[in-house]
Amino acid sequence: ATVVRLLQFENHWYSRHTRVFICLATLYFCLASQWPVSIDEVCLMHCVFLFIGQAYKTTLFRNVQQMAYSLIEYRSQIVSGTLPKDDLVELKKKVTAKIDYGNRILGLDLVVRDEAGNMLDPDQTSTVNLFRAHETASRSVDDRIQEEKSRLQNLETRRQTLFSTVHTYSLLMNLKNFVCNIGEDAELLMSLYDPDQSEFISENFLVRWDSMGMPKEIEKLNNLPALFTDLSSSVLMRPRLFLVCQIIRVGSMELKEGKKSTGGLRRPFGVAVMDVTDVAHGKTDDEDKQHFIPFQQIAMETYIRQRQLIMSPLMPSRVIGENEPLTAVFNKVIATREVNHKGQGLFVTLKLLPGDLAQVRKDYPHFVDRSTAIVRKMGFPEIILPGIVRNDFYITLVQGEFDRGKKKTPKNVEVILSVHDDNGSPMEKAVFPGAGYDGISEYKSVIYYQVKQPCWNETVKVCLHLICSQCCPIRFSRGFLRARSRDKSEKPFGMAFVNLMRADGTTLKDGRHELIVYKVDGKKSEDAKVYLGLPATWSDVEERERQTGKQFHHTGAIPVTKDSFQITTLTCSTKLTQNVDLLGLLNWRSNPEDLEQNLQRLMEVEGAEIVKFLQDTLDALFNIMMETSEKDTYDTLVFNALVFIITLIGDIKFQHFNPVLETYISKHFSATLAYMKLTGVLNYYVSHAEEPVLTERLYTALKALKYLFRFIVQSRVLHLRFYGKNDDGDAFFNSIRCLFLSFNTLMDRPLDEGVKIKGAILKYLPTIINDVQAVFDPVELSVLLAKFIENIPDMQLVRQKLGCMCKMVESDLFKQPDCRDVLLPLVTDQLSGQLDDYSCKPDYEACVQLLSTVLDHLDRKDVGPTRGHVQLIMDRLLRRVNRTVIGMDRSSSLIGHYLACMTAILKQMDDMHYAHYFNTFKTRLDIIDFLMETFHMFMDLMGNVFPADWMVMNLVQMQVFLRAIIQYSDVLNKFFLEPAHFNKPLWDNYFLLTVAFITHKTLQLETFSQEKRTKILNKYADMRKIMGFKIKEMWNNLGQNKIIFIPAMVGPILEVTLVPEPELRKDTIPIFFDMMQCEHNFSPGRTFEKFENELITKLDQEVEGGRGDEQYKVLLEKTLLEYCRRHRYLSQSGEELALLLSSLLENLLAYRTITHDESPEHRMSCTVNVLNFYKEKKREDIYIRYLYKLRDLHLDCENYTEAAFTLLLHAELLEWSDKPCAPHLIPRDGQHQWTQQELKERLFQEIICYLDKGKMWEKAIELGKQLAKMHESHMFDFVELSRLLKQQAQFYENIMHSMRPQPEYFAVGYYGLGFPSFLRNKMFIYRGKEYEWLEEFSGRLLSQFPSAVRMTSTAPPGTTSQMQEMCFTVKPSLSVPHQFKDKGVPEQILNYYRANEVDQFQYSRAFQKGEKDKENEFATMWIERTTYITAYRFPGILKWFEVKSVSVEELSPLENAIETMESTNEKVSNLVQKQACDPSLSINPLSMMLNGIVDAAVMGGWPTMRRLAFFNDTFIQQHPEDHERLEVLKQLIALQMPLLADGIHIHGEKATEQLKPLHNRLVTCFHELREKVERQYGVVTLPHSLTEKKTSRVGSVVMPYIHSSSLRRMSVVSTLSTASSGLSSSSSDGPSCVSSQDSLLSRPSDNRASVLGEDNRIARKNRKEWSVSKSQVLLEKLDPEEVRPIVERANQRRYNDKAG
Repeated sequence: ATVVRLLQFENHWYSRHTRVFICLATLYFCLASQWPVSIDEVCLMHCVFLFIGQAYKTTLFRNVQQMAYSLIEYRSQIVSGTLPKDDLVELKKKVTAKIDYGNRILGLDLVVRDEAGNMLDPDQTSTVNLFRAHETASRSVDDRIQEEKSRLQNLETRRQTLFSTVHTYSLLMNLKNFVCNIGEDAELLMSLYDPDQSEFISENFLVRWDSMGMPKEIEKLNNLPALFTDLSSSVLMRPRLFLVCQIIRVGSMELKEGKKSTGGLRRPFGVAVMDVTDVAHGKTDDEDKQHFIPFQQIAMETYIRQRQLIMSPLMPSRVIGENEPLTAVFNKVIATREVNHKGQGLFVTLKLLPGDLAQVRKDYPHFVDRSTAIVRKMGFPEIILPGIVRNDFYITLVQGEFDRGKKKTPKNVEVILSVHDDNGSPMEKAVFPGAGYDGISEYKSVIYYQVKQPCWNETVKVCLHLICSQCCPIRFSRGFLRARSRDKSEKPFGMAFVNLMRADGTTLKDGRHELIVYKVDGKKSEDAKVYLGLPATWSDVEERERQTGKQFHHTGAIPVTKDSFQITTLTCSTKLTQNVDLLGLLNWRSNPEDLEQNLQRLMEVEGAEIVKFLQDTLDALFNIMMETSEKDTYDTLVFNALVFIITLIGDIKFQHFNPVLETYISKHFSATLAYMKLTGVLNYYVSHAEEPVLTERLYTALKALKYLFRFIVQSRVLHLRFYGKNDDGDAFFNSIRCLFLSFNTLMDRPLDEGVKIKGAILKYLPTIINDVQAVFDPVELSVLLAKFIENIPDMQLVRQKLGCMCKMVESDLFKQPDCRDVLLPLVTDQLSGQLDDYSCKPDYEACVQLLSTVLDHLDRKDVGPTRGHVQLIMDRLLRRVNRTVIGMDRSSSLIGHYLACMTAILKQMDDMHYAHYFNTFKTRLDIIDFLMETFHMFMDLMGNVFPADWMVMNLVQMQVFLRAIIQYSDVLNKFFLEPAHFNKPLWDNYFLLTVAFITHKTLQLETFSQEKRTKILNKYADMRKIMGFKIKEMWNNLGQNKIIFIPAMVGPILEVTLVPEPELRKDTIPIFFDMMQCEHNFSPGRTFEKFENELITKLDQEVEGGRGDEQYKVLLEKTLLEYCRRHRYLSQSGEELALLLSSLLENLLAYRTITHDESPEHRMSCTVNVLNFYKEKKREDIYIRYLYKLRDLHLDCENYTEAAFTLLLHAELLEWSDKPCAPHLIPRDGQHQWTQQELKERLFQEIICYLDKGKMWEKAIELGKQLAKMHESHMFDFVELSRLLKQQAQFYENIMHSMRPQPEYFAVGYYGLGFPSFLRNKMFIYRGKEYEWLEEFSGRLLSQFPSAVRMTSTAPPGTTSQMQEMCFTVKPSLSVPHQFKDKGVPEQILNYYRANEVDQFQYSRAFQKGEKDKENEFATMWIERTTYITAYRFPGILKWFEVKSVSVEELSPLENAIETMESTNEKVSNLVQKQACDPSLSINPLSMMLNGIVDAAVMGGWPTMRRLAFFNDTFIQQHPEDHERLEVLKQLIALQMPLLADGIHIHGEKATEQLKPLHNRLVTCFHELREKVERQYGVVTLPHSLTEKKTSRVGSVVMPYIHSSSLRRMSVVSTLSTASSGLSSSSSDGPSCVSSQDSLLSRPSDNRASVLGEDNRIARKNRKEWSVSKSQVLLEKLDPEEVRPIVERANQRRYNDKAG
């Protein structure tokens, strides 16, 4: 809790897993240390969990939260101090299991523990045992996870798993309420019932209900629990299982209000039935759910009689009558499933609990307490536990048939059951009608109304606590009641009885019994001496008839009636038996003549009977053996009986009696001479195994061999204890030797003879070792066992033989060094033969089981000296185990076992072992083979076998490997360092192994928590540093051989230096300088080019893979500079390389950092920086790799144009030739061997495809032409040429017809320290997406840096720490290609160049210069125009480029006015021509533009310019240099008039009736405007060459607007003249129009109507071919001859106006 509080205080949260783990670890720490946890701390943990739940998976969070709460609850139980020791141990196991489960689901390390729950110490635990503990713990957690999944997903699987592991269950039922209007007292009898077998499974649970509808025991209202126990899985798995309830009314004979009659009679009233199959099968498990069981009432007798009077006798009644047995009633209800309950019934809850009564009381004390009624199963449970005591006798009243005598109607029969002793006295409270109540002395049955053959099916239990008499009779008396009789003094009319104990001492047999009904006649029927001498059942009569041979004639004092009465009985007793044979054996002295028969029949006795009398039976057997010791008459029979009993106890049903048998052998067994008898019979069986009669007996005896020898050894120990050592010792030893000799002879026979017996011997023989060595010499026993194994042929029973040897090793014999000296060579020989390379189908599983057991025992502290034994295993098995591991599939389930064994061998080897082992090799070549295969194996095994969460096992493995590698390093230095014996592949593999070791993920301590890191350092130290120092040492030992490892070892050493361990880096980075120096000294050019290239290549790969950091960059640069500057020849070149590597690392680290960024733009920028670096260094292989990374980024963002330009850089590296491509030129996804021409063509096709998607058809056509030229002139592939030309034609069509919006360009600046280095304090031009405006774009940029602030100014800020973004729109500067100059070009063609192939952009800002003119602010408004030039042209490989130069210029107000007028005229010209070319266009834009110019004068037209003070004398005198600009401005104003005239003319043609008023207003305003302009600035008309349509391309090109740079006065007239406007107001029947003479588009020889008509026809035909140029300038000079007619026409028009 303190940890959690500190984290919250510091406002710092770790990763999700760590957060949850902190809480769990804190709770576990409190549990382990028993620290108190306050309520506040618990609440704090709850808050932390809630915080985590918002960010993590809900299900996982809930699971962990529930586990934490469970741990808190467990801890409270621990600190309470009230738990017994056993319960405390169990609780500790629960706690550790829950924590281990939590670790797994949170992805934490697996914790291995011993059986007590304590964590294992690797130093105190053998490697094999440690591996097994990991396996066990992992399997346990996996089972728990699978159990949880099954619980949530598959109830059926869970049920099957549960039933396979638990054999006994209990069903908890709680009766909450019984809703029924009876009006009298009632009894509810509830039991489990199988309708398919028509049998009751359990006894009854009795609940008594009063007439007020409440329980008799009011304190149990709404809580009447009952536990149905001893339910086996076979019972619960029945197809159908029902809970049935029989409701018995207790009161008068007839249920009538207000009528007094005989009371206390038990009458049937109804039933309630519920299907509990789903509950029993585990499909439903909700103890809180209340189930409603509907009540089915039977009809009253009065109703039945009325129905009989009304209905025809031939029509059967379907009404359930009260005389119908209740069992038949609920069988009908079960069959029909239809109950008219009318809301009446029972409410119960049900829950299935695993375990027997004792287990349930222990595990579920909150469910089962003292008030819970225990309802037993009728009969023994499936598994009989020792110590169970039951003495229950179940009697079921089945049915009877009674003579009605002289009466017309049958009797109302009530059966009264009572238990009596020998004297006839009743036994008090011996009868139990149901669980939940004490016993009664008499039980009265249900009364069926006037039924001749009543069927009761009522079961009661008789508990006989002391059964000591020979006869315990149970009496049944019967009486009758007349209908509606009030007389309570009716006497019994009949009597029957049955004896529980038979004359032979057994109990009454289970089953149905037909009793003899005697007539009640005075006191004789009450006298036990009288009726006990009479036969009780008709079977007794038959028995007497068989014995006497005479027919039975009753002549007793009590007469026999004609009535019949049947019962069934079931004995469930651990004190009594029904078996005569077992009883005869127990009392064998009474009838010794039947002993042989009794011994033979014992094996036919039911097992449950034998285990009940186990000790008595064993005593009887050994008494027989001891009392007949002088002769062997019964030895074989007793032996067979003993084997039968031992085998019986081995059955799963009686397996719990094994402790009873063990206790008997150790404490009660006393036959001192039994060992001679038993060994004699066993020897006989083994030596005569070939006899068919004895084969099966021998096999059964072998299965019981363990306990047979327990008896033998215990008998020998008792004999020695009482008689001491005597001459019998040799006989005993000889018998053991003879037995093994017989075993050897038997095993040496051919395989097909007695395979079953041989397998049994191998399986069961090891079980006697620990017992035999107590009375036999251990060394001799070891020799006998070794000879026994050697007598088994090599290829026979391999698995069984290895298993037998494994059991031998597990025995106490192997712990003794002398015995180990005998057995271990045998084990190693067998394993060596099995694991030999030439072995045929070795049993790997059995071999590893045996080997691991041997190694586990040798690693213990209590087994004496083991050095020689380890050496034996090393010599014989180490190489074979290594090769087995090498050849085994990594997915095999045994690979982990073999790796553990190999690790165990290496761990137990000391330095002398290693030295001895290498001395065993005969040649250096043998050592090379061993080391090579070991190095490869180590590299392959590290981290690839054991799971990642087996941290302890992985660390132990790495620790052992480290020690072995160090030993192998000494071997390399000793044997393979001299030039004559130097072996480069061996050294290569050594270095690769050491690098793999250092870089293994298990040893990367930086990735672990601080606590885990500290534990590892304290336990194992930093193994990376140890190995790193060894690498440096071995490298320095190479001497002149270093050069052969350059550049191959550059990459591996780089991996070592990149490990984030400062000391390791400082120690290994100097190896780089050594490599530089070495290559410099040995290369002809005195360079280290190979080293440099390899280092750059590997550095790129490693940093991209996640290694390296800023500290490494600094340390690498510092170290190399330090070493190089001290070197005479490497000072300059080495320093350049150091700085180069530093720059590369900076770019690579930035690229790696940004790869995880959500912004693709940042990733693209870093990628471009890196590829530019490699382009500069001419590393085409890496350069191309990054090109394709950049392409993929563009494709992910759908930047197809940029992806195409990126691929184009790759294509530019290739030639149009048939030269084969170098490997580095082939793209990463290319598997084909290309020529440069093939690859370039493929790239061009891919580029064209991307350009098509990006609508860059002009560039696609350019590349397509190159391809077409190659196919036409060089490859002559006209088919492909045809396809290319068709594709180009489609591209041309797309240019003219497809819609292609122009992108916007934005200038963006990043200022502040918070931005990445590649953005910080730099300015970029961004190419926006289609239809992307400034607000959307700036919002997208700000989302990448949430802490940045958008600047409101376009001026760069000063030095600031705050992150600021500048963003505004810029205009690209059009650069018209030379082929389009001085030509008429369609608008669609020019539009491409307005936004593409540009690198200059402008931004204009207005500002006031000088004193502001309040009346006219335009006079002092200047324009600041900033021009930005980017590093590359757009589009390119990025959607943005850095600004390389910025220039600023200022425009005067006059220049601003000229630009404004040009812009306005251009817009008017474009819009007018569009409207003229396409009549279908909407007129609204034209209306707004004309209205804004001629009326409102707000769009920069002449009225606005007139307000400027440009045309007064003062301005002209003050600014003589602007005279030419003033003239241009005047011309622009005059030029606007013909454009407006044409626009008004078109507007009049297209204006609708609603727009007529607006048009008339426009005409009037324009008339006034033109008059003023022409008076002051004259008239301007356009030349014929500019206005005449080109007949060859009509409709395809519209003449462009004339800019001021080429504009000159076309015609001038006097300013005093007022020309006629040529316009007239619109009359009511037609729109006003501009005179044809004044129209820009009209000439005397060219009728405008005809031109427009032609235009309209063309527009309708191919409207999309029309286009209007916005900015193209035609530099066309006019001839004076063309000007003269224009002037003449103007003068004539002016003259006509005056005349008018």
